Amino acid sequence: MTDPVSRTILLLDIEKYSDRDDVEQAYLRRMLYDITDRVLESAGIDERLRLRADRGDSVMELIDANASVTALLRALLTEVPAQLRSVNRMASSSAQIRLRGVVATGYVAVDDHDGWVGSDLNHACRLLDARLLRAALRERPDDFALCVSEGVHQGIVRHGHHGIPAQDFHPVTVDSKNGPLRAWLHGPVPHADGDHDHSEKGGVPAPGGSGESPAPGAAAPETGTPTTGIPAPQAAPAPPGPAAPAPGGVVFNFNGGAPRFGGSLVTGDQHGVSGGQVTGDVHQGGSGGESA
Repeated sequence: MTDPVSRTILLLDIEKYSDRDDVEQAYLRRMLYDITDRVLESAGIDERLRLRADRGDSVMELIDANASVTALLRALLTEVPAQLRSVNRMASSSAQIRLRGVVATGYVAVDDHDGWVGSDLNHACRLLDARLLRAALRERPDDFALCVSEGVHQGIVRHGHHGIPAQDFHPVTVDSKNGPLRAWLHGPVPHADGDHDHSEKGGVPAPGGSGESPAPGAAAPETGTPTTGIPAPQAAPAPPGPAAPAPGGVVFNFNGGAPRFGGSLVTGDQHGVSGGQVTGDVHQGGSGGESA
């Protein structure tokens, strides 16, 4: 076995490959290899700088550490979606190709049977098979979902190089046989992210949501009313009856009869029905005609 050597690891996998018949699988494999070669060529990575392993529905590339990871990521984010659009627009529904991808770095050795050995490679394969990445692809309209390892994010992505928008990558944790693995998903984190995999955005409630106190000076939301900023429907008025005194105000209750106010002036809220309620400022006395 050779000594472990630092490599960039690229993995690409076809979604729902086993659901196709033999003819369709052969076609999808050709498309996978063609897309992979075009992406690596676009990134300026010569064939002499990479080793390829065939895994049926996926391809694995070990790329020389001297090749640009920045150029590889830029090509993956631009060329893969473009290639997939070009292929799928001419293909039947049963021959559509959608891909999951992983980029990682680490030390890999090659054994006497040309097999690849290394825990970093194992971790990359776990990311490729993660429920979260599969769920992300199901929600993507552009037929491609990409995940990068923590090392690739720290060394390349977070610095915001041209063509690699750091804000588009989100931290996630996936479960594996080797324990929790932290990685970074390009694009939105899926809503249905698997039984255990999850986003690392945390469970902080949205402003005004359940469990959060109203902001100073803001009215508390009514029970059962979503805090969406849309006024809640007004309840139907209660049947006429004695009203509770408003703080600092005066309430008159009239239950029949014909009360009179000489020179009356009533301002504010008025409900002038028998047995009703008069609220607001009331001025009584003076001269003038009578009013009922």
